[in-house]
Amino acid sequence: MSHWKYPLSTRFMYRALCLALGSAILLSPMQALAASETSHAVEAGNSFSSHKSENDNAYRKGGKHKRLTQGSQLEVGESRVLSSKEIRKEWDGIEPEYSPDKAVEAVKAALPQKDYEELFPYRLGSAQWHEAAKGKEYDKENQTDYFSYENLIQAVTEAANIKYKVGTRKGSKNSQEVFRLDKEGKTETLVSRSADFNSEANRGKIIETEIVDYGTFLKEGTKKNRKRELAALLAHLSHETGGGWDAAPGGPLRWGLFWNENIAGRTGQNMSNFVDPDSSKLYPGFGDKRYYGRGPIMLSWNFNYGLFSSIIYGDKNILLKNPEIVAAEGKIGFMTAILFWMTPQAPKPSAHDVMIGRWKPSKELAEKGLKPAGFGITTMVLNGLEANQPETRRAAHYRDITSRMGVDISGEKLDTLGMKPF
Repeated sequence: MSHWKYPLSTRFMYRALCLALGSAILLSPMQALAASETSHAVEAGNSFSSHKSENDNAYRKGGKHKRLTQGSQLEVGESRVLSSKEIRKEWDGIEPEYSPDKAVEAVKAALPQKDYEELFPYRLGSAQWHEAAKGKEYDKENQTDYFSYENLIQAVTEAANIKYKVGTRKGSKNSQEVFRLDKEGKTETLVSRSADFNSEANRGKIIETEIVDYGTFLKEGTKKNRKRELAALLAHLSHETGGGWDAAPGGPLRWGLFWNENIAGRTGQNMSNFVDPDSSKLYPGFGDKRYYGRGPIMLSWNFNYGLFSSIIYGDKNILLKNPEIVAAEGKIGFMTAILFWMTPQAPKPSAHDVMIGRWKPSKELAEKGLKPAGFGITTMVLNGLEANQPETRRAAHYRDITSRMGVDISGEKLDTLGMKPF
């Protein structure tokens, strides 16, 4: 299990999309109660897509500076239905190739349900999980198949209907507007705006926009790379949620996706509410709610629950008021993982871009050993503290899943030896 943390100053949304991976997950079920909680925040920057523009060049060429500097007329939480022309102009259009149906086809082609279920027989709520959990303190008789293939498919379907855009005042990285687009309904929602976005000091600055289309998951790059991408995502999730040990029945790799809550947070060994004071005005904690790690990537902290609630629902308060949803609904859990996977984290790329071959290291990054693109780089994207290490169980899961897919990964660098953090 990885142990890492980035500065709290980058936690909230205006500066970063941060995720905390829960601790005490890579333990046998018998060992779990003795584990202590350590949060591991993934620092993410304000770069959300390979698309980046200084608003609308046509307006700039025509001298209409107001268009370049004027933010949205919406109030936070308000929505508007866009015309096809507005979507093309302001959101780069809606590509049929990245529709929910196409995204589902891609998942099923990369890893059929039968193969998925055989890879993860001890996934949370399966028959074998219930047998292993019998008599343990975490046993839940009514636990459904949280990591079911159906929940994965539903998560991909709903994520593919979302585009996400951040507008940042040039030279003021913390000054942002954040939008969500429901592609089917052609509805744009302003989900957040920094207090100083339209301040006197900022309102004359050009707005740079960055967009991510979550429908591009498994829909870019070669057929082989699309399979590698799904294998890599599932490998990392299996590592973070694994319940196996060396002598586990069927081997430790069969016990991926065993947990979906941070052990110490769930049992009360760590009673922190995980509310960050710096972001509590924007994303307030509610009552006695606790924002410890939940879901496939152990979503943690108030600012992450608020931000991901904004992306998924268009309303930050749904998960802030009901953080239990992330552990209760497998579809939502998988969505948090996919959204994180697809979102670049300046100065780091998105794991998606790494696996499909779009990302190429700069000279500076290459000098840090961050080359070539491959599974090892995605580990560095997710966890900088695993730098310069031989292959871990993450890589073992990746080998296992790609083998089931019939994908040859010989020659791919799976470890992080020689690498330094981004």
